[in-house]
Amino acid sequence: MSESLTAGAQSGFRRTLGTPKVVFMVVAAAAPLAAMVGTVPLAFVIGNGAGVPAMFVFAGLTLLCFSVGYAAMSRRIVNAGGFYSYLSGGLGRPLAVGGGLVAALAYNAMTIGLVGAFAYFANLIGSSFGLTLPWQLWAAFAVVAVAVLGYRRIDLSAKVLAVLMAAEVAILVLLDIAVVIRNGGAALPSASFDPSVVLGAGIGVSLMFALISFIGFESAALYGEEARNPKRTVPMATYISVLLIGSFYALTSWIAVGAVGVDSLVETAGAQMGGLFIGLTDDYLGATITITMQILLCTSLFAGVLAMHGAANRYLFVLGRDRVLPAGLAAVHPRHASPSRASLTQSAITVVVVGIFAAAGLDPYLNLSTTMVGLGTIGIVALQALAALSVIGFFRTRPDRHWWRTALAPGLGFLGLATSVVLILGNFELLTGSASPLINSLPWLLLVTGVAGIGYGLWIRAKRPERYAALADVSRRDVELVSVPTGPAADATEHKAA
Repeated sequence: MSESLTAGAQSGFRRTLGTPKVVFMVVAAAAPLAAMVGTVPLAFVIGNGAGVPAMFVFAGLTLLCFSVGYAAMSRRIVNAGGFYSYLSGGLGRPLAVGGGLVAALAYNAMTIGLVGAFAYFANLIGSSFGLTLPWQLWAAFAVVAVAVLGYRRIDLSAKVLAVLMAAEVAILVLLDIAVVIRNGGAALPSASFDPSVVLGAGIGVSLMFALISFIGFESAALYGEEARNPKRTVPMATYISVLLIGSFYALTSWIAVGAVGVDSLVETAGAQMGGLFIGLTDDYLGATITITMQILLCTSLFAGVLAMHGAANRYLFVLGRDRVLPAGLAAVHPRHASPSRASLTQSAITVVVVGIFAAAGLDPYLNLSTTMVGLGTIGIVALQALAALSVIGFFRTRPDRHWWRTALAPGLGFLGLATSVVLILGNFELLTGSASPLINSLPWLLLVTGVAGIGYGLWIRAKRPERYAALADVSRRDVELVSVPTGPAADATEHKAA
């Protein structure tokens, strides 16, 4: 299992990813079924009720504005560093170092949190079928399976995610169709877009949950060095992902309002919570499909773990390549062309953190999942807001700047994302589900990490100027990258996706 270390522009990755595969990985990171089952009922109860679908539309439009600038920048910066590279290009290398470390922390936290959620629901659903196992064994299964897939070629993970994502989306589409067939026009109540309902009490909480449900859509940029045609694949995958996630969430939550009924929505969702969509499936599609949905809920969470693992280990890889973190993390497997050592490191971190929670006798969902997902969410949304600003900074003196693509659109995206940061911080206790002062002080860890990273970046600038000049590979931002030929069939697939 020998590995080769890489540095600088020679990443060692193979350009095997087309637009569809990147989209599968990005949408899988959002875990659509898990978001519908776990987030939407809560938004119904403590948010603006029947107005939740409108919040998904608003969140989608906000993130489309962000994506306009993000896509424009992705055509200039092709790097596996994502936020780290974009912040460097638009806001400077010291801030990029801080942002890169925050990103590594946030995506690792999201991965760990989703392992906890998977273990909890797998244990719950398995027990209902007579398969009673400790949640720790379910967590171990997820970690080992993800470690094996993450260590190997990215193509394998993309194929697994494609199957899992298609299955979870398909079952929700079946539910949507069944509700519309039975209820007709009543399945799409106009009340969900009535201003008096949309602007009612709890609108801020609903917007927070809507924006959280998109977490992971920005990860397309992380696969730029592995895409056959990164300057087309990354922006296209970003646009497609936002449109797919936004329209799917808005439509499915809207139909759920119609299925339950506007007047009884809050009461019913409050009584059933995570069982709301399970109950609707049982009513409209029958017991067999309900069992399938329960299983797919687990696979949805597993797909989220795998997608977040891929994002986390690419941040570790790039930060190792630039020696912000230990250089050994920049190892690329000679056969699988994967960031193998970063992948193993991320898996080890997950084992340690999950092990600590397990040894302390804490709950995998109420403690592990909510804590880690809450920490990761605030970090990623804050980085999205900074990335929107970096677009404006990057293009402000360039001849190819544009009033909409590189100024107004990212500016609007920043306002929406900054609002989301404020909402999440103001409702962090609600997001984590914990009253613990220690848990609800976790956002300070992100701030400390970011400030320490900025300080480290300034130290590198003063003491290691040659390393500082190479940080985030910004010198490559305008280099035309040539895809590795993969045959006529692959080229035809990419052309068709475009």
